[in-house]
Amino acid sequence: MPGTRNPVATAVIGLLVIGLVVVLAFNGPALFGGGTTYKAQFREAAGLSAGDMVTVAGVEAGRVQDVELEGDHVLVTFKVTDAWVGDRTSASIQIRTLLGAKTLALDPQGDDELRPDRTIPLSRTSSPFDVVEAFDSLSGTLDQVDTGQLAQSLNTLSDTFRDTPPEIRGALDGLSRLSTTIASRDEEIRRLLAGTHQLAGVLADRNDEIEKLLEDGNLLLGELQRRREAISKLLDGTIALSEQLRGLVADNEEQLRPTLEQLDRVAALLQRNRDSLGAGIRDLAVFVRLFANATGNGEWFDNYVCALLPPSVGPINPGGC
Repeated sequence: MPGTRNPVATAVIGLLVIGLVVVLAFNGPALFGGGTTYKAQFREAAGLSAGDMVTVAGVEAGRVQDVELEGDHVLVTFKVTDAWVGDRTSASIQIRTLLGAKTLALDPQGDDELRPDRTIPLSRTSSPFDVVEAFDSLSGTLDQVDTGQLAQSLNTLSDTFRDTPPEIRGALDGLSRLSTTIASRDEEIRRLLAGTHQLAGVLADRNDEIEKLLEDGNLLLGELQRRREAISKLLDGTIALSEQLRGLVADNEEQLRPTLEQLDRVAALLQRNRDSLGAGIRDLAVFVRLFANATGNGEWFDNYVCALLPPSVGPINPGGC
């Protein structure tokens, strides 16, 4: 019949489609630029968490996807983008900042590329030594130590070996003095370790703020660097401008020299007549004031004329000015 389908061809096409879907599911991120996912085994997580940086030769190449417990070890899942990872690659958890931030560092080695289904074993991984945890453990251990009993035990040991050779007796005497010193400073040492523990807790609580402060400091240093370059370019431009002006003066020296000489003579003339100019300006003020008073009534001109007629001429001006 025309509408009947071939079951063999349908089955083959279905299997091909299923195979294609499986391949895309496992290798889709790598094929479409999303990176390749790998796994590595570690004896301990050492503070590593999802979202931490993955570096190859010191350059960021991906992020940690997951950290989970798998039996007696830790399984770390991470993704790498645009970086070659060999089949004998080693991995290590390293301390990225002084505040305890961690990063997963890869040392790519081998002749062939590491397959995503192959896990990096414990033999090629390493974890760092956490100083903060060591101090916390030291604080807790010392809190459980009876320093008085320890000092008494060391003093008894010193007295027991007092008749031994001088070398051993000297070492035990020093050990006894050390134990006495530790016992006398027991309270101070406890306060110091308690303060250290508190300081570590505060730093851990303020980790985000301190990281933000360091990032802002980097931005500030970058801006200062850019301003330094701008000032350097400004100084270079000023030097170039001075050279151009020097060349301009040298090219126009014949034209500028007479003008400058005339300017010098005018300045010398004004300097010689400085007193006369000052007196003229001072007397001019009186004239300007009187002239303003005489002509300050609009259309009229007010003035007083004295001695227009002599006093002997009739009654017009008998008393003179």
